[in-house]
Amino acid sequence: MPELPDIAAYISALSPRILNQPIEHVRIASPFLLRTVQPPIASIEGLPVHELRRIGKRIAFGFDGDLWLVLHLMIAGRLHWRALGAKLGGRNNLAAFDFPTGSLVLTEAGSKRRASLYLVHGEEALHAIDPGGIDVFSIDLATFRAALTAENRTLKRALTDPRILSGIGNAYSDEILHTAQLSPITQTHKLTEKEWHRLFNATRTTLQLWIDRLQSEASAAFPEKVTAFRKDMAVHGRFGAPCPTCGSPIQRIRYADNETNYCPTCQTGGKVLADRSLSRLLGKDWPRTLDELEALKRR
Repeated sequence: MPELPDIAAYISALSPRILNQPIEHVRIASPFLLRTVQPPIASIEGLPVHELRRIGKRIAFGFDGDLWLVLHLMIAGRLHWRALGAKLGGRNNLAAFDFPTGSLVLTEAGSKRRASLYLVHGEEALHAIDPGGIDVFSIDLATFRAALTAENRTLKRALTDPRILSGIGNAYSDEILHTAQLSPITQTHKLTEKEWHRLFNATRTTLQLWIDRLQSEASAAFPEKVTAFRKDMAVHGRFGAPCPTCGSPIQRIRYADNETNYCPTCQTGGKVLADRSLSRLLGKDWPRTLDELEALKRR
């Protein structure tokens, strides 16, 4: 799912292309995409885009009359800048937004249709769509700590809860925790003062690093291939690869459609965290350290 740095890159790439430009036509190919009926989607045709705003992991397009088109890409939704009037053939093409200089096309891979589009009127309606997470760049350490300790949760869960922090998901939470040298399963109520400082600084520096990097790429070309797996990431999506800090093989915890990646040497004191499915299968034979894991592989 595109997260804060990815959404920032999309907005950076869209701004010179569509700001103050009229949206001439909205073409929707998927009946599941548009989740609102009023105002009618045709009411924004002919109106210029006067603002682009990030709301969590959503992109909001502001129009005259206090109308807001809000797009949530979910896991597999992506944006593409195509020639004006680009065709919507193929099952992955969900919608096109035609501007004088080109068409913004929304695609979604896979069979599940999770991406959503809302057209709402007024700031109050826009606020109702916002999950409520706070922007980490607009708060201090005390506010950050208070937000994450309102409930005692694992660091991974707390960082990725959209009601707590805005725009952080599976990929960048892995990178943040690796930078902070903290275990993803540590409870928020158990962090020391030094660990809170490390986590707060790591959250801001990691996100800013990727915002700057992706916006730089977006200034050269529209970000056509947004992905959660980037070659320069330290741990996310790098299971089995060497940690760039210590060289230990990156490990993972798999659950549902997601996985958490971490370095046992840098983050968990050498312990291999239990993977739900495999730990149930292996029981007491589950390896507790990297040495035990390597021994198990050699059997």
